[in-house]
Amino acid sequence: MLVKRFRYPDDILELEYEPNFAVRGLHYDVEKGLLVKLDSFLQLQLGSVYRGRTKVEADEVLKLYHNRLLPIAYVEGPNNSYRHNTNSKMVQLADLFSVPEMCLLCNVIEYFERNRIDYNPEIVFHDVRTAMGSCHPIMHGKVMLNTEKYIERNPKLVKFFEKLQQAGKNLFLVTNSPYSFVNCGMSWLVGSNWRDFFDVVIVQARKPKFFTDESRPIRLFDERTQSHLWDRVFKLEKGKIYYEGSVRQLQELKGWRGHSVLYFGDHPYSDLADVTLKHSWRTGAIISELAHEIKTLNRVDFKMSANWLQMLTQLIEETQDDESEAAQKCLRDWMDERDQLRNKTKNVFNEQFGSVFRTYHNPTYFSRRLFRFADIYTSDITNLLKFSTTHTFYPRRGVMPHEYASHFI
Repeated sequence: MLVKRFRYPDDILELEYEPNFAVRGLHYDVEKGLLVKLDSFLQLQLGSVYRGRTKVEADEVLKLYHNRLLPIAYVEGPNNSYRHNTNSKMVQLADLFSVPEMCLLCNVIEYFERNRIDYNPEIVFHDVRTAMGSCHPIMHGKVMLNTEKYIERNPKLVKFFEKLQQAGKNLFLVTNSPYSFVNCGMSWLVGSNWRDFFDVVIVQARKPKFFTDESRPIRLFDERTQSHLWDRVFKLEKGKIYYEGSVRQLQELKGWRGHSVLYFGDHPYSDLADVTLKHSWRTGAIISELAHEIKTLNRVDFKMSANWLQMLTQLIEETQDDESEAAQKCLRDWMDERDQLRNKTKNVFNEQFGSVFRTYHNPTYFSRRLFRFADIYTSDITNLLKFSTTHTFYPRRGVMPHEYASHFI
C-alpha cells in the first residue's frame, strides 16, 4: 500500500517484519519521530526510545525532551481525555494491530535515516496508519480463504457459551467486522449454529462511534442480498443480523443497563472506555499478551533477579546516607549491579521495550488506562470457566508507600 498508493521507494517491499520488535501500548512522537514507552506518571523509560530500529541513547533523549517527565498536554493534548487529541504530540498504539504497525513504521523510518532521505515523521505516521487500515479487507479475504491456518480453534469456547446459556444469561455480539468475516470465523470456532448462542448480533458497528453517536439507526442486514434494509427496527430479535446502530438503542430495545451488563473487548479505549464511563457497564479486557507475561513472571531466573533487585534497592536506600569511603564505594558497586538487574528483568519480556504492563518499576501508561476502564482482565475469555456464573471478583487492597513498613516489616 505504501509503495503502490503513496509512492514510497520499492526497496520498502524488502524490509522484514520482526514480530518481537515492539509491544502494545507504546507512544509515537509525531513531532520527533520517536517510538517511546511511558509509565503511568508520563515518565519516559530511558533505554526504550527508538528512532526507526535504532535505540536513542539517554543523553540524546534528555536533550530532546529536557526531562524524563513529559507535560500531560504533550502526551494527551489540552483536553486530557482518554481519546487522542489532534493537538497532542503523541499517539498511543494500543490495539491488536499496533505491533505490526509499529514495526512497519520503524522499518520505514530506519530506511529513510540510513539512506539519508528527508521525511516528515507525522506524514510517515499517517501514511502507515492509512495503509494499515486499508489492508483490513485484504486480510479478511486471506483469512476466509484459509481459516484453519489463521484462526486457532479454542475447544473450550462452546462449553463456555453453553454454561452462560444454562445460567440464563443473555449474550450479545457487537463487532466492527463485516458479517461474511464474522460468520466464517465463528462457524469455524463454534459451529454453523453459532448464532443460537447470541440474543443480539450487530456487525460493522464502527466502534467507538457505536458507543458515542446518538443518531445512527440500527439497520437489519439481509443475508440473501448481502445488503442493509431501510425498514425501521422496533425490536432486536434472536437469529437476525443487525448493522451499525448505537449503544443507546441497544439499551433501550433490550433493557440491558448498568452493572447488569458485563462487556468484553480487546481494546481498552475503543471497546471499554465509553461503556464504563458513560453507561456504567461492567467491563472485561481480553489481553492476549498476559499469557507470555505470566509465563515469564513464573520463570525461576526472573523471580531470583526480581527478588534480589528488591533487596539490593533496600540496601542502597538504607546505606546511602553513610558518607564513609567504604560505604560510598559499596554503593557505587550496588548501583552498577542494580542497573544491570533492571535491564535484565526488563529484557526478559522484550529486549527493546520490556513488559507491556510495567516499566522498570511503575505500571505503564497502557496499564493505567487498562485499570481505569476494565473491571477485570484476562488473556482468554474461557478462563472464566474456572468460576461459577455468580462468582464475585473482590478488589485487592493495594499497599501504599506509607503503609509498607506496618504491613511487611
